[in-house]
Amino acid sequence: MKIAFVGKGGSGKTTLSSLFIRHLAAARIPVVAVDADINQHLGVALGMDEAEAAALPAMGAHLPLIKDYLRGSNPRIPSTETMIKTTPPGEGSQLLRVCEDNPVYDACARPLPLDEGAVRLMATGPFTEADLGVACYHSKVGAVELCLNHLVDGRGEYVVVDMTAGSDSFASGMFTRFDMTFLVAEPTRKGVAVYRQYKEYAQDFGVPLKVVGNKVQGPDDLAFLRAEAGEDLLVCVGHSDWVRTMEKGRPAPFALLEEANRRALEVLHGTADASYEHRDWERYTRQMVHFHLKNAESWGNAKTGADLAAQVDPAFVLCEGAATPQPA
Repeated sequence: MKIAFVGKGGSGKTTLSSLFIRHLAAARIPVVAVDADINQHLGVALGMDEAEAAALPAMGAHLPLIKDYLRGSNPRIPSTETMIKTTPPGEGSQLLRVCEDNPVYDACARPLPLDEGAVRLMATGPFTEADLGVACYHSKVGAVELCLNHLVDGRGEYVVVDMTAGSDSFASGMFTRFDMTFLVAEPTRKGVAVYRQYKEYAQDFGVPLKVVGNKVQGPDDLAFLRAEAGEDLLVCVGHSDWVRTMEKGRPAPFALLEEANRRALEVLHGTADASYEHRDWERYTRQMVHFHLKNAESWGNAKTGADLAAQVDPAFVLCEGAATPQPA
């Protein structure tokens, strides 16, 4: 299951995504956690110190390796130079799976033990001085999008992505890559403004979206979110002394998280799991191709000097039964 956490900067989406990741790990569910935010905080939220988090390998820095592996023996992609962030898989492409070892995970993922279970953690990498004035952050996130395009995941295994803040996700087609998107909203006008914008953009693509209220302190806050989000409001999370202690660098065992907040995480888990029943791999593949063709026409063809529409394999549908070539 592919799950995204989105929201306004400062809404608490990284905190909520880290709690959800811990919840899954505590249930011994396989998890690949991805920090795709321009501000790289997921590792710290999961208990790493600043130095450990800063030392995580940057997916953007390993883009040539990622492309070379995913290209596999796909005859429609003659070189990695012609691959862009939206390049879809086809016959001969190497596919990624949650529970496997592969060169992409070897280079870009690090095992992170938690007090209950463990996860694989990946990060896009921070903006560096070399990027200032010459690079767009979406070029960093492109490595995540390319991996999601080639990812085959099933029920009972999770990829949880902490997305960049606000509506920046709509600068690419990555917002359509998820089985469920949880939008974290504070009970403020700014908090729900991102929800309205996200819902407006996402509705034409059938993106499943649920609102998670955060920093809710009483009945008035709850009534405000209900009035603004209606049936999209799934659950609310209140103040957490456990989180505050964690943020001070004095983590307590996850089992001591407040009961009300544990129940909220169970609601998120149940909702995410139920979304499996609505999976439509043909639509997923069709949307992937749609955004690839848009990117090819707007900038990809000119950048690579190739007709990137030729990369589309019309007979290929990404699905759990999709084959991946075996090494010789």
